[in-house]
Amino acid sequence: MPLDHRRVRGPEESQPPELWGGTRKDDEEDEDEAPRDPCALRPLFARAGLLSQAEGSAYLELGGGTKVLCAAWGPREAGELGATGGGQLLCEFRRAPFASRGARWRPGTAAEREAEREAAAALREALEPAVRLSRYPRARLAVSALLLQDGGSALAAAISAAALALADAGVEMYDLAVGCALCRSPGPAAPWMLQPAEPEEHRAVAQLTVALLPALNQVSAVLGGGQGSPPDAWAQALRLGIDGCHRLYPVLRQSLLRAARRRDAAA
Repeated sequence: MPLDHRRVRGPEESQPPELWGGTRKDDEEDEDEAPRDPCALRPLFARAGLLSQAEGSAYLELGGGTKVLCAAWGPREAGELGATGGGQLLCEFRRAPFASRGARWRPGTAAEREAEREAAAALREALEPAVRLSRYPRARLAVSALLLQDGGSALAAAISAAALALADAGVEMYDLAVGCALCRSPGPAAPWMLQPAEPEEHRAVAQLTVALLPALNQVSAVLGGGQGSPPDAWAQALRLGIDGCHRLYPVLRQSLLRAARRRDAAA
């Protein structure tokens, strides 16, 4: 009997999808319930200088699944001065349709566009103090962040990756902007947790993202909000976020130095 090459033959043995679905759900619940040190940082991987189409680029990944890719361009000629008399910094933040679990992100709707605009504005607020815009009068700098996978602490990861991309593009900066996220679960005695994962963010009643210029020890942005926390708790969270940024800074700095060495070796 001749074979029908138009059909894809399935495996001889298979399992019902309900079996695998139930097992995966149980595994995820076990991972979510596993205790974690609130002051521990998730593993961080960063690499600069990946994209040949951009003047500067960076990829950053956090343990747990957060993946961000950033590209930077500039300076380009602009028709008018920025708000400070120097150049303009344009920031863009986009989510890939497959970035989150569950229903796919549908770009183009009003809610999605508003969420991306808010994230882009937060990104610009955190990066502007780090860039020497006065050295680029009537010029425009642009940075674009693409969230490939959202495993929690996405905005903080985008801040660090965007700062790396700008530095990789040769933009003059006072320092690298490092982002660190925190969240607080319900309960009067619940501690603040550094670099929360996606399930921890969903359960949180308060969230905070701190952007720091570590070499200058200057906070460039504090973003977030919530309820049920006294002022002293927010001050504690800020101190914890600043400490987290200082601990992340050497990893980002080394990735930038490695990119510079690769560029010099290829020249």
